[in-house]
Amino acid sequence: MYAIIETGGKQYKVQEGDVVFIEKLVAEAGTAVTFDKVLAVSKEGSVTFGSPVVNAVSVSAKVLSHGKDKKIIVFKYKPKKGYRKKQGHRQPYTKVQIEKINA
Repeated sequence: MYAIIETGGKQYKVQEGDVVFIEKLVAEAGTAVTFDKVLAVSKEGSVTFGSPVVNAVSVSAKVLSHGKDKKIIVFKYKPKKGYRKKQGHRQPYTKVQIEKINA
């Protein structure tokens, strides 16, 4: 059994027991969160697609921790003009464990 959920503007394929790194949520570590935007769910070989979401289906998860990804370098450069700009970015994330797909 798996589900496709949407959170933070991205879509994730999740199963029970999976650990997923998603866009940062406003939730304490150790608390439970529920994802209501379920786009598709597979149960016993049959797949149900929503338009846009599947009704009466949710995914329960537990927040494990918060953190930041590896640093990426954003370097802007214009030749012959003396313009160089170097900037770093670390994207914040939330690590969650999928506990149950309520279908």
